[in-house]
Amino acid sequence: MDKSYKNCQSCGMPMKKDPNKGGTNSDGTKSLLYCSYCYCNGKFTQPDFTVNEMKNFCKGKMKEMGFPGFLAGIFTSGIPKLERWKKQ
Repeated sequence: MDKSYKNCQSCGMPMKKDPNKGGTNSDGTKSLLYCSYCYCNGKFTQPDFTVNEMKNFCKGKMKEMGFPGFLAGIFTSGIPKLERWKKQ
């Protein structure tokens, strides 16, 4: 799949906010699907996360960054529609 996404297809973070501009595939190439926080060397950094755990994790991170809780909830509401979670 060579389509690139504006947002990580695991956590929903804008790819432009990723300091590494994307995770890495097992062959060392940039992932066009996932950010470096979610995906490294061809593996998910949180492989056992459920979609709800990812939502809660992201909400917590956003609150740490100063986002109001209701906004963090809105921004994470789309996570179940991302590519990683569609099959679950």
